[in-house]
Amino acid sequence: MGGRLAWFTYREVTQKLNNFGFSFLRQGKWDHEMWYNQEKNLYTTVVNKWWKNLKEGTLRAILRQCGIDVNDFLEK
Repeated sequence: MGGRLAWFTYREVTQKLNNFGFSFLRQGKWDHEMWYNQEKNLYTTVVNKWWKNLKEGTLRAILRQCGIDVNDFLEK
């Protein structure tokens, strides 16, 4: 059993990041990607593990780096 942020896939997370103005910047090492919001000048790293769900703690860290509230993320 997980929290409210459990069970999000890479694709769902990146679609929501796009809704918040983030776009793919570049490929990092291994399965990591850099995402950037030009308007807010914010960067975050997203793990591209399309075959499994992101861990809740990882997703919370991404949202914290992006300045996105959990409730706003869940609503969009």
